[in-house]
Amino acid sequence: MKFLKTIRLDASDANVFPRAAEAEEWAVTGTFAFAEGDVAALRGKESLAFKTGWLGIRSFGRATLVQVTTITEAEREAVVEALATHLMAEYGAPDAAAARGAAQDEVAYAAGLADHALGTLLAIEREAATDGIRERIRAIPRPEGGHARIWTIVDDES
Repeated sequence: MKFLKTIRLDASDANVFPRAAEAEEWAVTGTFAFAEGDVAALRGKESLAFKTGWLGIRSFGRATLVQVTTITEAEREAVVEALATHLMAEYGAPDAAAARGAAQDEVAYAAGLADHALGTLLAIEREAATDGIRERIRAIPRPEGGHARIWTIVDDES
């Protein structure tokens, strides 16, 4: 089955988010983290995390991009368990069953977003709306032959 993993094309995530996800972490949208707060009051790195950050499941840091990949059932179950534990510890889920149910919903939603060709990159954009938080997912298809390198390091000629 398909799922999402964080990807780092450069080091910018470490500079723009309060906590950056590492490369190749399983990921979900993580929009729930902003559901109870005043997103209009967010500034700086927190604002960027709200606007463009996916949630990595190992570090619980943010990533700008995720990539569609495959996941085993055992790995998916581990993602649910890690997220449920996080929801209990950080968001005050009322009990383990509620945390697990919310984690299962979040993982199922992320899996649904992975309905693209393997290697497709996804970006997320969020904004506050009168009825809550609106999010848009943008797919960046993998070009023939893989993603192009945007930087090439060459020796100085001195």
